[in-house]
Amino acid sequence: MRYVVLGASAAGINGVRQLRKQCPEAEIILVSKDSSIYSRCILHHYLGNMRTKEELCFAEDDFEDRYKADWRKGVTCTGLDDKEKQVCLSDGTSIAYDRLLIATGSHTLLPAVKGLLGTEGVYGFHNLDEVEAIKKGAVKAEHIVVMGGGLTGLDAAVGFLRLGKKVGLVEMEGHLLAKQLDARSSGTYEKAMEHKGIVLHLGVGIREVCQQEGTVTSLKLTDGSELACDMLVVTAGVRPNIDFLKGSDVECDRFGLVIDRYGQTSVPDIYGAGDVTGRSPIWPAAVKQGMVAAVNMAMGHGANGRRATMDDFFASKSTMNFLGIPTMSLGIPERPDDSYDVVMEDKDGIYRKVIHKNGKIYGAILQGDLSYGGVLTQLIAGKIDVSKVKKPLFEIDYSDFFHTKENFEFYYEEA
Repeated sequence: MRYVVLGASAAGINGVRQLRKQCPEAEIILVSKDSSIYSRCILHHYLGNMRTKEELCFAEDDFEDRYKADWRKGVTCTGLDDKEKQVCLSDGTSIAYDRLLIATGSHTLLPAVKGLLGTEGVYGFHNLDEVEAIKKGAVKAEHIVVMGGGLTGLDAAVGFLRLGKKVGLVEMEGHLLAKQLDARSSGTYEKAMEHKGIVLHLGVGIREVCQQEGTVTSLKLTDGSELACDMLVVTAGVRPNIDFLKGSDVECDRFGLVIDRYGQTSVPDIYGAGDVTGRSPIWPAAVKQGMVAAVNMAMGHGANGRRATMDDFFASKSTMNFLGIPTMSLGIPERPDDSYDVVMEDKDGIYRKVIHKNGKIYGAILQGDLSYGGVLTQLIAGKIDVSKVKKPLFEIDYSDFFHTKENFEFYYEEA
C-alpha cells in the first residue's frame, strides 16, 4: 500500500504521523516545496528575532526516520491524473499512489490594486522564504506598512515592533480582527498597539501603490490621503494551492478543495486537509483535518475501527495573545440580528461575551482572562441548552456538570 501526502505543514505532517500509526508497514511518500518543517503560525517570532529558524520546527528531529517517510523535498505538484492514480511533479517525475492526501496549503493573494504587482518592496507574509526576504529588506526600510488587520497582519506588525521598526497598518474594516472580534474587544488591541507606536488606518483601503524606478515609495489610500512607504507587507488574503488539480475530476469551489466530514474529496482514494480547502484557515483545524483524513485513508488497509469525522461545533476558533492581552474567539463575533441573545460582562479589564439563540451557542469572546474557556468548551461539547441554565451564564463552574437527572440530562443548581 502506497500513501502519497502532498504538503509538509500542519495537515500534511500530522497526516504522515497518523498514517504510520495506523499502518506500520505501508509505504509513505511526502512531497513538498519546503525542504524543512516549520510553523507558519509563528513566522512573526522569526521576524522579531524571538526564535531561530530551527525553533520554528514543530516536528521531531528524526521525523523522516521515525515515521519511515520518503520525503521528496523542493518539488511541487504540477498535475494530477486521477484515472491512472499518479501525481506529476515539478522536476519532471511522477509518483503513483494507492491513496492520496492533498495538503498543499495556500499562498499569498495579492489584491487587484494599481501598481501592486511587480513592484519592488512588496512582500507576502505566508512562508519562510517571504519572511527571510522581509527580514533582509527591513534592515534599511524606514516606512513599513502592513496591509490587512487580520491575525497575520497583527503578527507581522508586532514582529516589526520587536525589530525596533516603526510600522503602519491599513485595514478596510472599521476595526482590527473583524472576523474574530467585535469592536469592543478589538478596541483593546487598537489602544495597546497605538500606545506601542503602530499607526492604524482603519476603514480605508489602498487605492494605488506609487513607485519610482520600480520600487514602492508611497501608498494612496481610498480616503485621499497618502502614506510614505518603502516596504509593503501584504497579509490581506490567501489563495489555496489547487491549480494542479485542473483537468482532474477532483471538485473545487470558490473557496478551494471540497471535502466531506471524513476528509474525502469527490474522487475515491483522494483526501484533503488544511488550508487547501479555503475553510477554517487555523492551525488546530488543519492538524485535526490531517489526522482525520489519514485515519479514514487507512481504513481497511492495515487499520480497523470506526471512521473519524471533523465535526467540531466551531471550526472558527482563534486564541491570540498580542502585546500580553490573551483573547479567545469562537464562532461569530456579532449577532446577525435581534433574534440572537447576548450575555456580556465587562469589568476590571476582563471582557466576556456569549451569543446564543434557542439555547445554542453561536459565538463567544473572552479577553483578559480565558479561565471561562474550559466551562464554555464543556457547554458546547455537551450541547447544553444555555437558555435552561438556572445560574447566570458566567457563574457556571465544573461542579455544575456533575448533576444529572435519571434520564442523564444535565441540570443546574444554585451554589
